[in-house]
Amino acid sequence: MVSVGYTLMCEQAGPKQLVDHAVRAEAAGFDQLVISDHYYPWLDEQGHSPYAWSVLGAVAHATSRAELMSFVTCPIRRYHPAVVAQKASTIGALSDGRFTLGLGAGENLNEHVVGGWPHVQQRHEMFEEALQIIRPLLNGETLTFSGNHFDVPDAYIWDRPERPVPMAIAASGRQSATLAAEYGNGLVSTEPDRHLIEMYDDAGGAGQPRYGQVAICYGPDEAECRKIVHDQFRWFGLGWKVNADLPGPESFAAATQFVREEDVAEGVSCGPDVDAHVEAFRKFVDAGFTHVAIIQVGGETQPMFLDWAQEQLLPRLRAL
Repeated sequence: MVSVGYTLMCEQAGPKQLVDHAVRAEAAGFDQLVISDHYYPWLDEQGHSPYAWSVLGAVAHATSRAELMSFVTCPIRRYHPAVVAQKASTIGALSDGRFTLGLGAGENLNEHVVGGWPHVQQRHEMFEEALQIIRPLLNGETLTFSGNHFDVPDAYIWDRPERPVPMAIAASGRQSATLAAEYGNGLVSTEPDRHLIEMYDDAGGAGQPRYGQVAICYGPDEAECRKIVHDQFRWFGLGWKVNADLPGPESFAAATQFVREEDVAEGVSCGPDVDAHVEAFRKFVDAGFTHVAIIQVGGETQPMFLDWAQEQLLPRLRAL
């Protein structure tokens, strides 16, 4: 059975709201709570972006059953990788071992706040060095590391869960899938790409968790849902190469000024039809993902969505 997750989307809700949504989602029956880790929202219309790790600490204390995950954290600019390992271990201890550290190479949108955004080849080099730092620290080793991008003269993490925090690594192609298999304990992708899963398995990841994420917008009025998605999620179809390099919400607004409601609705299921939302989720199941987290687009619609999901959506997804 596929693990069904709920996304705490920091770009569309404040910190107290997110903790409340997490508690409600666990009570509704979701298996996992994943959280985005941003400094900015994608668009001004979303209107939020609290510090994900503070929210995670509160969620770890306020929940007791659901698995937790960062989806995903970039350890190459805004955060030093040794500090990422420390805070991941702290969340692991607070949650009694329920936390998985999701990692990715990041976006200019969030990382440029501490300096220039490296070119893509340099980002890949930095990301691999970060993984070489984080993994041994999570495992309880004392680390001395000297690389081309990062130095760790001496580091050791004192507070850790009984089982080391697992790492899941975002991938979009063969190079990153191979990196995920070599260093991580799982694969992360937001596309239901069976070929990516095959590359990950061929690189040594067979049998490991595969984490996906699907955006939907449930509501009683399909037309209103389409408006919400266009207002807040029209950046979704730009593609990773664009999303990784745009520097701020105003850039995403400019890049999406000609995107129409119907364009966005092609990629995000909208409205009250449970079958449409199940089919959007099923694409990830059919591609071979073991964990799929749902984004309900629209910050004010979360309580309504969670009630509906408990009664109608989750029973259908359990049957897949």
